[in-house]
Amino acid sequence: MKEKYTPTIGLEVHAQLKTKTKMFCNSKNDPDEERPNVNICPVCMGHPGTLPVINKEAVRHVLRVGVAVEGELADFTEFDRKNYFYPDIPKGYQISQYKYPLVRGGKLAGVELTRIHLEEDTARSIHEGEESIVDFNRAGIPLMELVTEPVIHSADEAVRFARELQLLLRYLGAGDANMEKGEMRVEANISVSKDDSLGTKVEVKNLNSFKVVESAIELEVERQIDLLERGEEVSQETRGWDESKQNTFSQRRKEESHDYRYFPDPDIPKLKISEIETFEKSVILENLPELPDEKRKRYEKTLSVKDTGIDIFLVNPQLGDFFDKVINLLENNDDIKNAEEAIKLSANYLTSDVIGMMEEKGDLGGLEAESFARLIEMIQLDELSSRGAKDTLAILYAEGGDPKEIAEKEDLIQSSDEGELLQLAQEVIEENPEAVEEYKGGKEAALKYLMGQGMRKSGGSANPEVLEQLLHKELKK
Repeated sequence: MKEKYTPTIGLEVHAQLKTKTKMFCNSKNDPDEERPNVNICPVCMGHPGTLPVINKEAVRHVLRVGVAVEGELADFTEFDRKNYFYPDIPKGYQISQYKYPLVRGGKLAGVELTRIHLEEDTARSIHEGEESIVDFNRAGIPLMELVTEPVIHSADEAVRFARELQLLLRYLGAGDANMEKGEMRVEANISVSKDDSLGTKVEVKNLNSFKVVESAIELEVERQIDLLERGEEVSQETRGWDESKQNTFSQRRKEESHDYRYFPDPDIPKLKISEIETFEKSVILENLPELPDEKRKRYEKTLSVKDTGIDIFLVNPQLGDFFDKVINLLENNDDIKNAEEAIKLSANYLTSDVIGMMEEKGDLGGLEAESFARLIEMIQLDELSSRGAKDTLAILYAEGGDPKEIAEKEDLIQSSDEGELLQLAQEVIEENPEAVEEYKGGKEAALKYLMGQGMRKSGGSANPEVLEQLLHKELKK
């Protein structure tokens, strides 16, 4: 049944921007403030006679996002009043942008964008039993709204886009976009049809996690298909997400733009972007950092790092920056036998051992790029076994220091001396006659047993490759 229908999805994403003050006043922008109604003033509370003043940093953030997604920056822009009454709107209207957004077009994660504009956030309504209370700390915080074209056709694609946008905002320093804190909120416009035409659009609002975005889209698609299969019509409406029931529910009839009676805000001056030097596209381009997709492609082309490893470095900038420092050190170290292999090896340790340690402490501990690169060099030179490297790394992370000194102190240096290991191989063979007979009788597993005995006797310090070669040689006599 599902195969007959094509879902079409467009996303509207709201992201709080990282600024010191709110969008149109000097009240503090602090998303972590837990005391209600402390970051407020007459302007963001909508008192009569107050005048809004544009937050320049918020405009700059949106323009930087626009350049990063290769959108068209507006030259002329203005702010509008979006009129509707709700308890979380202190003025009875929201200052937003309608006809002249800051950015048009662009593309992110393969998804075409319609527009990106700037507005002020609403207050936060808290429902306790039959009562509702309002915290106005959030009212007036700069809010970026990004609208995609209706070109997404699966929940998975929608989540992939939302994750990439979150990553971009963090790389640009535009916002933290923590969905669990409400700093990034996703709304999905969903329709289904049997052909290339668009079906009746249903908006599902305020999806506050990637898991919820995926579930809500999948369930809404199923709901609409079920309605159509029963011969019923899909109503154009706004629906919410019920976490306890894990389903969407009807909230209200879907509004159209004319329902909000948009008109230019008479209290806010128009902006001519080209007249503000710091807003010029060339200036913004010069100051953009390496973007997530650029970094992803660099890793894919030059490092052949697996996708999972790349994702870890992208979502954890501290670890990604550390990895880049290590890459530079390994590429410029003449003692490294194979820089490409050393870089892959370092990526493996960082995305397994180190990331596990970071989950407990939240940072890189005592680990420094120089000491870690030296550790990788020791592994490549067969001075450390895999076990010895892990033990040395754990001490480096906890205490810092020099890996060579740590390995020597803890007796972790791997022995590759053929004289020492030949004597070890001979002792193992002499002490395990039954295993020797089994091996000579064709039982290959016996060699693994002998190897294990040799590694145990050496305290794990024997180079396993050299020891295995010597055992082979001695067993053939």
